[in-house]
Amino acid sequence: MDSQPELPIPISYVSGRYLLHSIEAVTYLRREHHICGVLIGTLPQIPQQNVFLGLPLELMPEEARLLVDKDVACIVDEAKAQKGMNNLLEEDRRRYLRELEAEGLHYTRLQVDLKDSKREQTMKKLEEKKAKAGAKAKAVAAAAAAQTQTSEGAAPKSSMKDAAVVDLFAPDDTRSSSPATSTPSQSAMAITPATSYPPLPTPPSSTHLAAPAVPPSYPLFAHLHSRGYFLSPGLRFGCQYMAYPGDPLRFHSHFLVVSYDWDQNIDLMDLIVGGRLGTGVKKGFLIGGAQRTIDEVDSEADRVDTVRAFSLEWAGM
Repeated sequence: MDSQPELPIPISYVSGRYLLHSIEAVTYLRREHHICGVLIGTLPQIPQQNVFLGLPLELMPEEARLLVDKDVACIVDEAKAQKGMNNLLEEDRRRYLRELEAEGLHYTRLQVDLKDSKREQTMKKLEEKKAKAGAKAKAVAAAAAAQTQTSEGAAPKSSMKDAAVVDLFAPDDTRSSSPATSTPSQSAMAITPATSYPPLPTPPSSTHLAAPAVPPSYPLFAHLHSRGYFLSPGLRFGCQYMAYPGDPLRFHSHFLVVSYDWDQNIDLMDLIVGGRLGTGVKKGFLIGGAQRTIDEVDSEADRVDTVRAFSLEWAGM
């Protein structure tokens, strides 16, 4: 899917979480801006599923902040935006419902066409199977008739039985003709919209929420992201982030990432544990943070530009 959604992309703020409900927005951000997020949606029938999750996509505050800083996305208070549904004009509501019905009818036709195609393939295989069985029965009957025929008179009873066998397995033109199938109902498939925009218009910039608050590790996160890395939560490996050299669907992560303040004391045991863990799972242990000078830097953007990072690896293991 190569379509680009309209910018800025609205990120729904719901109960302290930053969510994306549009598949177009999810694929665009992953392809163009290296934002992966975490799928958290489950099926209503399988609320305990934990392997194949779907929309919505939850973003880390760092990911949402990065997109806002780049003017790619905006933060929308979804609870307030939903109240605008009551103010939606009746004509706009009807037009949107008609669009949903047309979309549902389109997918219904695609489903009917797929079923017809599968039915035709099945009938073709059955006809081929019948033809092979008939040819085999004819060959057996001909061989039996040649062996049992003793005179030029009427065919013996055995050949008559063979003929009956041949008629039994021969393809029946009447049965092989296209069977009368009931035309499936063309009622439109129900479409459940996953996004609020549309039908609601994109909220104006005056109603956008402030940029998300981020942890002190944000400068390191933004620094690695600017270097082309894909970053995901690192809880499963006991770190803050996992850094991938490309899309996580194609690459294993290269670094376990932990952020420190510039003047923070680092326990030597933390370095040893991180280095041994990274080496044990074939990854580097990367630490870093925003460099502070005598003139304390207040700008978050300046902090991102002054990040320094170091990686540790155990040799000989």
